[in-house]
Amino acid sequence: MESQIPSELLIAHIMQLHASISKLDSLRPSKQVNSLFTQLVKLCTLPSSVDVHDLPEEVQVMRESLINLCGRAEGLLELEFATLLGKTSQPMKNLNLFPYYGNYVLLANLENKILNDSGVVHPNKVAFIGSGPMPLTSIVMATHHMQSTHFDNFDIDDKANEVARRIVASDAELEKRMKFETRDIMKVRERLAEYDCIFLAALVGMNKEDKVKILGHIRKYMKEGSFLLVRSAKGARAFLYPVLEEHDLPGFELLTIFHPNNEVINSVVLVRKPIF
Repeated sequence: MESQIPSELLIAHIMQLHASISKLDSLRPSKQVNSLFTQLVKLCTLPSSVDVHDLPEEVQVMRESLINLCGRAEGLLELEFATLLGKTSQPMKNLNLFPYYGNYVLLANLENKILNDSGVVHPNKVAFIGSGPMPLTSIVMATHHMQSTHFDNFDIDDKANEVARRIVASDAELEKRMKFETRDIMKVRERLAEYDCIFLAALVGMNKEDKVKILGHIRKYMKEGSFLLVRSAKGARAFLYPVLEEHDLPGFELLTIFHPNNEVINSVVLVRKPIF
């Protein structure tokens, strides 16, 4: 059994880091920003028995603020690296320059195994919602696991899609089966029925109410028998990402919830829209 860091100590450290991050003038990648977020990720992936449901009110408020700051910083980090990659002659060969590339590969391997175990092998058409400027899950899935699948990536940010498109354009085969669309997913309806499997990024729907609303919308329009893979967080990792629980997924059939204990941060939740 790994020795656990006491919850009070862990939370005190996280609160100190939150205070430092809150004082930053900018969340754009810099030595200071990178150092603070690296410390935060290391802290939140230590073995601990923290349960975010049992936190005092002021820690809950800090956690919501921290998830927001992390989301913004992650977006800026992705944008910077994706823009940089887009300027190289072979972006697809340099993806590992992104600091968290290894995490995405591990997460995609894990998600692919979970999908395979539920009978999802080489789906025809997949949607990724909230793909961002650095659509690594789609890229890793498409190149390592689902080599004949068509991917539609939806993001609300036009700039993110533009940068992502430039990375994928450097691979002619991949470009044919990977598209990027600037859409608010709440306005995409019948289209959602085209997909065998839908991925929802962890940071789509930053608070619980928004996330539940988005999940309800997807469930309404996706086809019966198709799969939805969503990301969550458990324990101290829930200071970095929103938590999703079974009761947040009414009307879905829950197939798997997997909580990692390595450097992967997100938990993986796989559900299916029942066939009535």
